[in-house]
Amino acid sequence: MPPRVGVKTMITLSSGTSSGECDHNKTVAIGLVNNMPDTALTTTEQQFRRLLSAAAAAQERAVSLRVFYLADVPRGAEAREYIRGRYTDVGELWEGSLDGLIVTGAEPQTAALSDEPYWPLLAKLVEWADGHTISTVWSCLAAHAAVLHSDGIDRRRLDEKLFGLFECARCADDPLLAGAPSSWKVPHSRYHDLSEDGLAAKGYKIISRSDAVGADMFVKRKNSLFVFLQGHPEYDDGALLREYRRDVRRFLSGQSDCCPKIPCGYFDGMTAAMRKVQGRGRDQYLFDDFALAHKPTVDTRCPLGGQLYSNWLSYVVEQKGLDRGPNGPNRQSFPNR
Repeated sequence: MPPRVGVKTMITLSSGTSSGECDHNKTVAIGLVNNMPDTALTTTEQQFRRLLSAAAAAQERAVSLRVFYLADVPRGAEAREYIRGRYTDVGELWEGSLDGLIVTGAEPQTAALSDEPYWPLLAKLVEWADGHTISTVWSCLAAHAAVLHSDGIDRRRLDEKLFGLFECARCADDPLLAGAPSSWKVPHSRYHDLSEDGLAAKGYKIISRSDAVGADMFVKRKNSLFVFLQGHPEYDDGALLREYRRDVRRFLSGQSDCCPKIPCGYFDGMTAAMRKVQGRGRDQYLFDDFALAHKPTVDTRCPLGGQLYSNWLSYVVEQKGLDRGPNGPNRQSFPNR
């Protein structure tokens, strides 16, 4: 069997092994398809690198990360230049396999997911991942795309953006939640939702939820174990604030007619004062005095993030050592480049 691919952006995340010394038979090969908007492109990559690095170090595992892009996701010149030197076109996945894959969400541009310019590639990625990964994590819009393409479950538009820090609770036992508390706070940032009854009817297992956000995390096993996250346990401490600032800029500049919603549970005692100032409409003071000057008064990092990805890595490692059988994924490695 040929060795796994040598990649521009491959890094070894566990301590004690340099990328040049990596034993590909013992290394867990993870892919990240980063579809986040330009303003969050690099920070999203850093968030997942941090989580995987911590998981790899805790388990003393060699983990290589290969970062991919969908060519049809609209990008500005600066983001295209960044991607050009560091990312690999997702089309190079089709003839190979990965142990694990993480697919991020994207900022929705159309009412229907199937009208998004990148929909054909994303749908193909869903099919590929089921046959060529041990497990794939689908985040936010990517989760909506995966259940739509796989089982015809369409997302529902919410009355307003679900945005902020929300309490969610375990509602089923699952190895992904091993060592996790019974409840935790997790960032959510989305305009759409999925019916919990619709998910259950199609065989999805909801493992965490709340009345405020509905299904938080859910899973389904086919050839690959698919893990779906409507929230963002990977977010760093400033992610919601950066997104709020972005939305305020759009409102003040006239790009958006909707005054952005203040992140729920984020600014704590300042929320009432901020709402009062928001009533002034498109006033630059709104942005300068609040969106820039003030910072959140609560810790907004999800305490579950590290445990979740450590458990996910454990699952991938365990399954990597098992005989997948004749009906399992095609475990053909990538050729050298």
